[in-house]
Amino acid sequence: MTGTDRAPRPIATIGFIGLGVMGEPMCGHLARRSGRIVLAHDLRPEPLQRLAEFRVGAAATVEIARRADLILLSLPDGNAVRAVLAEMEPHLLAGQCVVDTSTSPVALTREIGARLAAKDIGFADAPVARTREAAARGELSIMVGASDEVFAHVRQILETMGSDVTHCGPVGTGQVVKILNNMLVFENTAALAEAIAIGRRNGVPPDTLLATIAKGSGDSFVLRSHGMKSMVPGDFPERAFSVRYAMKDLSYALAMADEAGLEVAGVRLAMRRLRDAEAAGHGEAYHPVVLKLIDPA
Repeated sequence: MTGTDRAPRPIATIGFIGLGVMGEPMCGHLARRSGRIVLAHDLRPEPLQRLAEFRVGAAATVEIARRADLILLSLPDGNAVRAVLAEMEPHLLAGQCVVDTSTSPVALTREIGARLAAKDIGFADAPVARTREAAARGELSIMVGASDEVFAHVRQILETMGSDVTHCGPVGTGQVVKILNNMLVFENTAALAEAIAIGRRNGVPPDTLLATIAKGSGDSFVLRSHGMKSMVPGDFPERAFSVRYAMKDLSYALAMADEAGLEVAGVRLAMRRLRDAEAAGHGEAYHPVVLKLIDPA
């Protein structure tokens, strides 16, 4: 995996760490479709109890590091990824492979990839996109940054959880694509909120406005999903992709822009609105709640 002749270990046992909104259904599909032994870990007992139906075994992080040939992470942020890797790394051996399906900073991702590659441990960043409903159906879009060898090694496993698995380039590029995908979602969501506010004040109800725009050139996934399903009915649940999660992902986009010396006014405006939503007490609500700040009527 570093250019040596050492081949990756055959995948007989898979470890999965992090069983949140996306991780739990991903692990369930993995257990049902991969044909491998699956061990999982989470800080909460409830998802492990539900996954026991699919013969997913509960295991500590260190046990997973010692037993699993392939280890997948689905964690809240880069700090969590760093902490879990620090716990696992002393127990990992050459030939194992780690796949981070979390959304993590690009610099951290490349640092981890280089460090593991030096030990002949494979690594891929494979963040996921689409909704929690898509995760439940096993229809995620998975954006992979990895060497050709590692991508070939993990692709079939990733296809148990996603309907679109794309090799974006070397380690780190999966995160770049995912972060920019989310950046566009947050900017589009804010634009929808502006359109709803202007339309409402000019006599066009939000449901009529978005349904009609969906038939024209202004149509988008964000309009149909975030707009019609959340913003029109005013439904902003918790345990979805929250304002705080959106701020985390957008901070990664801004870090890349700052490093490149780019002035990205639209991204900064989207971040300001998310911060305003958090300050208004909506930090745990589904991120299209920014509508309440833009259109308080």
